[in-house]
Amino acid sequence: MHMAHSSEITREWTFLSNHGHVLVHLSRYPDSRIRDIADTVGITERSAQAILADLEESGYVTITRIGRRNSYKVNTGLKFRHPSEASKPISSLLKIFS
Repeated sequence: MHMAHSSEITREWTFLSNHGHVLVHLSRYPDSRIRDIADTVGITERSAQAILADLEESGYVTITRIGRRNSYKVNTGLKFRHPSEASKPISSLLKIFS
């Protein structure tokens, strides 16, 4: 059995999905622009918009228009979506990053 050396490992991955990264960002910076969200998470603005639409549709984020800008409120009482964590509120995740 061949063990890969650290110099051979090229796959990049993280423990949080892009949806998770967007939630964390919005909990810190609720008045962010789409461009700011995309830059911080490392995704395109189009991907950020799609993730925001997913999060709003499922109730995790409420978007309020203030003048020409949006303000985002994370619904921290909702539970995780995966069955393994479905009993835990997302506030437990956000506390780690606050």
